[in-house]
Amino acid sequence: MDERREFLRHTLATLAYRAARAVTGAPDEFAGFDGAGRTPGEILAHMGDLFDWALSISRGEETWHSSEPLPWAEEKLRFFAALEAFDALLASEELIQAPLERLFQGPVADALTHTGQIAMLRRLAEYTKKDEDFFRAAIAAGRVGVDQAAPIFEY
Repeated sequence: MDERREFLRHTLATLAYRAARAVTGAPDEFAGFDGAGRTPGEILAHMGDLFDWALSISRGEETWHSSEPLPWAEEKLRFFAALEAFDALLASEELIQAPLERLFQGPVADALTHTGQIAMLRRLAEYTKKDEDFFRAAIAAGRVGVDQAAPIFEY
């Protein structure tokens, strides 16, 4: 497999790991927390839209759709399903009809930023979780679903 494609897949796995940490254990009411700007539910819906868009761009059929947020549990599943669909395309032999660098700089980097926003909003909403050393995390290309490896080092 192309090294750049594999690196992008590892980036998606990193995103999935961090996003899972940001959303897992947050109660349903967190989705509507108003910390100034978009709510966590709106941000997560946008993140799902980003990967639907990335998939469409990669197939040469660029389409954008702004989704209304689903209930929190459903929105989490939708986001990870969109991430899994994009990763599956990258893992396949199918021709990617967009530059990988642009897929990284657009939807992937945007989603990484939004993951940080959700984590910050979670702290503001006082739904705290332990911090973690992400350098030591068990992240592997292809593991992009909501079920992630347990933290190796928390503090």
